[in-house]
Amino acid sequence: MLEKLSPILPARNIAEAETFWSRLGFATIYVDDDYLLMKREGAEVHFFHHPGIEPAQNDHGAYLRPADVDALDAEWAALGLPAAGIPRLVRAEDKPWGMRELALIDPDGNLIRAGQELPLG
Repeated sequence: MLEKLSPILPARNIAEAETFWSRLGFATIYVDDDYLLMKREGAEVHFFHHPGIEPAQNDHGAYLRPADVDALDAEWAALGLPAAGIPRLVRAEDKPWGMRELALIDPDGNLIRAGQELPLG
């Protein structure tokens, strides 16, 4: 019955969020001064204008399930994002909970984890 769940994340500046997420391969579906909707394949992300959000205190996020987390990791690593600070990319690694995951924090402090289940055994 459920087909899709799309996060709605805060953005201090809609135009800057659009530029950053375009670099991640997302295309703009709708944009105005207060709202942004972007899509990449089956993934959709929405942004609402929140000029007062403090990136270091932002607790918004989403979990992305790509078919190939290592391919996504390589693609996003090629963008040259730092490994610390905001924004940042934490490269993919195997986690004890059975996932291979990466973590991306955008300029507004939104945390996007992307993961793929590790093979059993």
